[in-house]
Amino acid sequence: MPSIPSGLRGATITGWGTALPPKVLTNHDLEHMFATSHDWIVERTGIHERHVGGTTAGLSIESGRKALDMSGVDPATIDALVLATTTPDRTVPGTAPGVAAALGLRCGAFDINAACSGFVYGLVQAHGMIAMGARNVLCIGTDSLARITDWTDRNTAILFADGSGAAVLQHTAGPGQLLGWDLDADGSAERFLYAEVGGFIQMEGKEVFRQAVRLMVDSAKKSLVHAGITIDDISLVVPHQANIRIIQAACDRLGVPMDRTALVLQHTGNTSAASIPLALCDALDAGRVAEGDLVLLVGFGAGMTAASAVLRWGPIPATRGHQL
Repeated sequence: MPSIPSGLRGATITGWGTALPPKVLTNHDLEHMFATSHDWIVERTGIHERHVGGTTAGLSIESGRKALDMSGVDPATIDALVLATTTPDRTVPGTAPGVAAALGLRCGAFDINAACSGFVYGLVQAHGMIAMGARNVLCIGTDSLARITDWTDRNTAILFADGSGAAVLQHTAGPGQLLGWDLDADGSAERFLYAEVGGFIQMEGKEVFRQAVRLMVDSAKKSLVHAGITIDDISLVVPHQANIRIIQAACDRLGVPMDRTALVLQHTGNTSAASIPLALCDALDAGRVAEGDLVLLVGFGAGMTAASAVLRWGPIPATRGHQL
């Protein structure tokens, strides 16, 4: 992908929020559903529990409302809602228009499906719209994977779950937070992870592992080059929360220690498009990101897709909460 041209109007994240269904399914619960064990799941995935239930719209409304409330932005000033999901509630229409109506938005609203890379795809889209004149954009990543998971298949049932994460982006003077980005897709590998219409997720685990590490590392390196920095400049890596072994392997190849990585998969599982915003929000709420820190978002997904973005965090613009 090309580097960001100079002179474009930038954007800053001014509010964020998350949503997880109240029902928690632990590894011990799964032991009663098929042949597995808590230790076996943790060793292979790093996951201890996951949240299941709710709808894509319902979870999106909850996380979106929290992000709007935190930002202080009048919903009437949101110019677009970008909803990244691979599990819309209906085939037609998209889920985003209903979410927009529930949040009191009067703007364009649309779904994008880049699977687990979707939130970063949406974030780049939001920055692009603001560069072209939009004032405020709400970007949400949500998936309700429990309803397309075969709960008798231990190879997939131990991984997938439901959740949502959202961010409000506001225009700001100057270049904004986004320093570099990369979007990619290798359609020749789509057969390794997919779900037919009306069917369950099918996955070839070994191939997904191999492709995921390759795609994540390649995308991350491209974003770093576009941002004009090295991995040593990154304060925090926020990876797709797919599997602890994938995260460790990608970080090893990038030269990033795990203590500079945001992790929530131990209690969320793999929530697809919600994965990166859930981990980012957790890190922000925990005070792990300071003004001026460089943050690398990086993920992969079915398709196989890949996406990454480098953000320089803060400051929150003085216009926060105003009707721009």
